[in-house]
Amino acid sequence: MAEEMCFFNKDTFVLKPPKRSPFLSRMVILVFAMVFGVYIYSICLKGISTHTKTKFRNLQVIERPCHDNGIELSEIHYTHFPKPETYSRAECEHNPVQFFAILSMQRSGSGWFETLLNSHVNVSSNGEIFSVKDRRKNISSILQNLDRVYNLDWFSSASRNQCTAAVGFKWMLNQGLMEHHKEIVEYFNRTGVSAIFLFRRNLLRRMVSMLANSYDRYAKLLNGTHKSHVHTHEEANILSKYKPFINSTSLITDLKDMEVTRAKVLEYFNNTRHIILYYEDLIMNHTKLDNVQQFLKLPKKELTSRQIKIHKGPLSDHIRNWEDVNKTLTGTVYESFLRSEY
Repeated sequence: MAEEMCFFNKDTFVLKPPKRSPFLSRMVILVFAMVFGVYIYSICLKGISTHTKTKFRNLQVIERPCHDNGIELSEIHYTHFPKPETYSRAECEHNPVQFFAILSMQRSGSGWFETLLNSHVNVSSNGEIFSVKDRRKNISSILQNLDRVYNLDWFSSASRNQCTAAVGFKWMLNQGLMEHHKEIVEYFNRTGVSAIFLFRRNLLRRMVSMLANSYDRYAKLLNGTHKSHVHTHEEANILSKYKPFINSTSLITDLKDMEVTRAKVLEYFNNTRHIILYYEDLIMNHTKLDNVQQFLKLPKKELTSRQIKIHKGPLSDHIRNWEDVNKTLTGTVYESFLRSEY
């Protein structure tokens, strides 16, 4: 009986199934992991694709011009591609445009200078847009009008429309510019507007021109018509015959006030992109106009104007109380104003 039990036990051990191979188990687990990983990856990929499509549906496509036309990196902020609301720029749509403003004071040669700029086929300078008080009644009105100009939606005789390469206007310092200088400087820097300062070195000559022009507003010497600028020598001779009287008592104070105003605006706009020009330099050295064209990134052209200078020759020919003025300024820092002729 004992032997039978032992024999049974032996058979039992003999008939026990063999152990599984560790290699086969590992292969099964590896295959399962790979299949499961591929499944999870496909689900994630489908989710990302759906999210991306949804995101792109909500994006507005904004066209940005290619800068393959030689625009330097430092100039990109001042290079624009306006899209007017009132017309299409057609084939000139991708032509870059510079924004500028001529900042000056009355009777400093700004009218003559602007005609020179507008003689360039690619320039639109739109005159004194803020001479109309309603356009400068508050800063909101000023900014709205600036937007119209720089979006090429301002129409004037100077408008070049489609193929404009530089657009701007003339802004006198007493036309809201000084009053709202902080907001205007911020706008210039944010929008990429370049300032062109134009002053007159000889402030005494500027004073003569201001007084004579003010007189003609009422006298209307040219056949009952007031003209601030003339195009014939005959008209210039008629207007130059009037000799204004200058208050010699307040003369030095008046000249100082002009200098202070000039210094203030240069300080206010010091951190803008700008160039400083003087009327006398433009007259005596025509290469200065090349500098202006380079500043505005314009193709160089010969600039011309039909305007004729009114007060030529020595100032003694144009001031009624010349002896008083001469005596007042002789020996002062303004003595040089008495001698210059151009």
